Amino acid sequence: MKIYTKTGDRGETSLYTGERVEKNSFRVNAYGTVDEANSALAMARAFAVNPIVKEQIYQLQKVMPYLMADLASINQPAMITDEHVAALEHGIDELDAKLPPLKHFVIPGDSQAGAMLDMARTIIRRAERVFYTLAKFESVHEIDRVFLNRLSDYCFMLMRLEDQSSKQ
Repeated sequence: MKIYTKTGDRGETSLYTGERVEKNSFRVNAYGTVDEANSALAMARAFAVNPIVKEQIYQLQKVMPYLMADLASINQPAMITDEHVAALEHGIDELDAKLPPLKHFVIPGDSQAGAMLDMARTIIRRAERVFYTLAKFESVHEIDRVFLNRLSDYCFMLMRLEDQSSKQ
């Protein structure tokens, strides 16, 4: 199988479910933005010094294709589930219990991986905004919106843990 198909040379691409859409459609923009976030997570994992952060990023990266598949599919059941959201909420709560309370705004950049996690967080926030635009015109899964919202919070908490680890 060749990596290039030439089917996208005229500005269209195929969704996961086979429909052809323009490459600048809201749906492609949504899953493309999630793909960008996944790349930022990969960079963060490559530079992380805290083994917990490294492992948690890896676990996130295993779920990101489900989110992209949801966004790249039409009229299919959601692959992201309530359990995925609950796992993020549990992870956020665990990290919150381990970290000192926030008393001021956090300035990212105390570590390379922390800065990359913050970039992932902001890309995920952009994906969430694109999701809202897509939802105005097309059917989407509400659970994906919730997952995106929790995912950005989780990246923030992982950034704090990584930055704390880099100071020790």
